[in-house]
Amino acid sequence: MTEWRPDKLARRLPNLQARNRLQAALRGWFAGEGFVEVETPILQVAPGAEVHLTGFVTDWELPDGEERERWLHSSPEFAMKKLLAGGIPRLFQFARVFRNAEGSALHHPEFTMLEWYRAGVGYETIMADCAALLRQTGVEELRWGDHVCDPQAEPERLTVAEAFQRYAGVDLFATLGNPDALSASSGIAMHAGDSWDDVFFRVMFEKIESRLGMGRPTILCEYPISMAALARAKPGDPRVAERFELYVCGVELANAFGELTDPDIQAERLEVDMDMKEELYGVRWPVDDDFLAALDHGLPDCAGIALGFDRLVMLATGARHIEDVLWLPVR
Repeated sequence: MTEWRPDKLARRLPNLQARNRLQAALRGWFAGEGFVEVETPILQVAPGAEVHLTGFVTDWELPDGEERERWLHSSPEFAMKKLLAGGIPRLFQFARVFRNAEGSALHHPEFTMLEWYRAGVGYETIMADCAALLRQTGVEELRWGDHVCDPQAEPERLTVAEAFQRYAGVDLFATLGNPDALSASSGIAMHAGDSWDDVFFRVMFEKIESRLGMGRPTILCEYPISMAALARAKPGDPRVAERFELYVCGVELANAFGELTDPDIQAERLEVDMDMKEELYGVRWPVDDDFLAALDHGLPDCAGIALGFDRLVMLATGARHIEDVLWLPVR
């Protein structure tokens, strides 16, 4: 590891200085909105709820010799929702988070997640927050490769069904639950054992994501309910969830939910997700019972989002690799 050497550090220094300025600007924006900055534990009973992520696990040795398994969190979501249930109505965090088996120009095993939650609002308010935060970057354009996006522009709002129709020629709801139909209508080949979700993500990757957030940001919303994760169903249309992702220059920048507050539905979803994780990868993460207890106590109606802060710095500086905006990468 030689990224500390003066020549290499000097090449990254303009990006790192921009990183500090952006972080300060965002902290100022959150303060102006009445948010409280929090810090929650990195060591957790469960790293998250994601089926396809790989976590880092360790042993906590107590003074009496007892050992407890703990995970490095992949998101501070569970912990921050506990604070929401405890009575903090607006909170944000720049959290160091961890995801194993990841590495690319946009992925690093340890990175910074900017996560924030508002009680008493719908996820449309978080959409407005995203537009406001992009304007805090202080640059005339966001860049990824040859693509540019105006951070001052009002984001385009596009439902997932509209995106599938526009970019893949697919009537998404006509294919729900039928991977053969989705494959045939999109022209994306199926692999042996593919589920509908598998084909969905392949269509997203091959035909849709790279076309989002060009010229202006895109808010891709109303995901199929099978991909709700921790989001609630949309009132009036149980086929979709109150979930959106923010795209800039074809880069997924953030993932947001109108948060699910029902502890019974959440517990059921976690079990289903872990069943799938065990079937696919032979691993089952524990369920954080304290998180479910917080929901049972009373999580207020709320909405929240997780934004990849390193990616935002990349877009603001035009950096081509995530390591170009890190003080020191993991080695």
